[in-house]
Amino acid sequence: MSTPVDKVTDKVADKAPDKLPVGDLAMLARLWVYVRPDAWTVVLALVLTPVIAAVSLAQPYLLKIAVDDHIVPGDADGLQRVALWYLLAVVGAYLAEAAYSLALAWGGQRTILRLRRALYAHSLGLAQRFFDRQPAGKLLTRLTSDVESLGESLQAGVVTIVLDLLLITGILATMFALEWRLSLLLLALAPPLLFALEWIRRKLRHLYLVIRESLAEVNAFMAERVDGVEIVQLFGAERRTADRFERRNRRYRDATQLANVYDAAMFAMVDGGSRIFIAALLWWGMGLAGDVVPAGWAVPASVGLLIAFMDYLERLFRPLRELSGKVTVIQRALAALAKIFWLLDEQDQVRAASGTVDREGGGRLVLRGVRFRYRPDSPEVLRGVDLVVNPGESVAVVGASGSGKTTLTRVLDRSYDGYTGSIQLDGVELSSLDTTALRQKVASVRQDIHVFNDSLQFNVDLGNPDIDSDQRDAAVAMTHAQGFVERLGWDRVLRDRGADLSVGEGQLLTFARTMAHAPGVVILDEATASVDSITEKLVQDAIGNILKSKTVIVIAHRLSTVQRCDRIAVMAAGHVVEQGTHAELMAAEGHYASLVAAGQGLADGELAS
Repeated sequence: MSTPVDKVTDKVADKAPDKLPVGDLAMLARLWVYVRPDAWTVVLALVLTPVIAAVSLAQPYLLKIAVDDHIVPGDADGLQRVALWYLLAVVGAYLAEAAYSLALAWGGQRTILRLRRALYAHSLGLAQRFFDRQPAGKLLTRLTSDVESLGESLQAGVVTIVLDLLLITGILATMFALEWRLSLLLLALAPPLLFALEWIRRKLRHLYLVIRESLAEVNAFMAERVDGVEIVQLFGAERRTADRFERRNRRYRDATQLANVYDAAMFAMVDGGSRIFIAALLWWGMGLAGDVVPAGWAVPASVGLLIAFMDYLERLFRPLRELSGKVTVIQRALAALAKIFWLLDEQDQVRAASGTVDREGGGRLVLRGVRFRYRPDSPEVLRGVDLVVNPGESVAVVGASGSGKTTLTRVLDRSYDGYTGSIQLDGVELSSLDTTALRQKVASVRQDIHVFNDSLQFNVDLGNPDIDSDQRDAAVAMTHAQGFVERLGWDRVLRDRGADLSVGEGQLLTFARTMAHAPGVVILDEATASVDSITEKLVQDAIGNILKSKTVIVIAHRLSTVQRCDRIAVMAAGHVVEQGTHAELMAAEGHYASLVAAGQGLADGELAS
């Protein structure tokens, strides 16, 4: 028979590809790597733990002494001494608990800093195919919400349970020492409560995994639709999009509400259990258990003993009551930690290599029999590409949609790894090159323009200290971007997605960014496909300057851009089927001539895609 947890879990089971770590202890052991630099805070907290436990245990015992030995007999002088000891115990407990909490907060926040830094650095090193599979909103959940959940646990969860367990053990030991028969009665009432608490803990553990996954889905969907809000509005899809979001939102709400029910049940059980225990204590202590328990067991307790036991019970159930909240926090943190380690364990990275290439070299590319598929189970996109690009030469790669043009550029800049055959850059195999060395040598300008919400200067140099103002100015001048740079100023913070730039200005900005980094080889991947008519001439002139100064591979549909290149390579079905100049290929009346003929009806003279 399915439970509410099962019903909620089933809704997201098919959407949770994450492979979770084996166990909680294994995850906590891995977390220690990030805790270790501030291990002194954990040591301090652990050293203070028995101190806090000792002064906490002393207070009820001092109350018993005060009542039985001084208040009942009327010993005022002795009562003053006990009261002074009690005051010292209270102050000592306050100071020790303050230092304990401060140490945990300090160490916890610094641990979270290191973990978030490691997550972000690891994410930046993942291959493009990983980001193709994972929505950005889901990854943001890993980096933000999941890490915050873990931080809450580090400050108020795992280590504090050690104190709770020590307090519980110390209280039980003290109660047995004071009156073992009364303690046995109370202990006999505990198993049903502990069994119920463990059952709820297991349910919460599973529910919080569901909550983390469903929250990631909500964030991923919301980020994607907000990014594409213009399309949603243009096609009148607001209502449908809202309905789809509502289904995901309800899934998260259902799991959260059910977790709240179990959490409330845990708290109520602990609170109710404490009242039952106190009632049993009074029943026994007043001598009312004589007809139920064996002879000699129902010994009436002194007033001081009853007061001490009631205080001990309150202190015993306080960590148990808080334990319900701490279990909630810890279960939420363990679920978050499972997702965090899933991301840290993701190994879909561009294969590490240590080879280098002369940055000042000519930039000669030689491709022999290059094959590539995006996944092992997908068909080949490149099926034996042979191509040579000489230093300083510009080669336009054209072909129908799906012929492999863009895939070729992704392989050349190692956005995707795993090609077979040979690609050599200045005589060095591409797969043996360190990616940093490669990308200093080869730069790509994509069709999609990305503008950071940062200064115009940052958007050109990306914070690279090796690029000085002269290099920036030269790059801007070469790409005809000086007009809007002078208008806006280098310190102007550009709005999200470059809202304060036209499409053409954004394209010129990407050209300037590329040239400022001084690569030897430039790949222009349909970089003129979205240019507006106002700045089209500037963009074409900028491309002309790039073609004259660099080794360039151009993926373009504009005939005017293609004709500027030294040579044209025509792709079909993953092969290079023709090469030559525009005139040579038109005279051959092959694939290229067919592409041009198909595009002759366009006003701007584009090639068909």
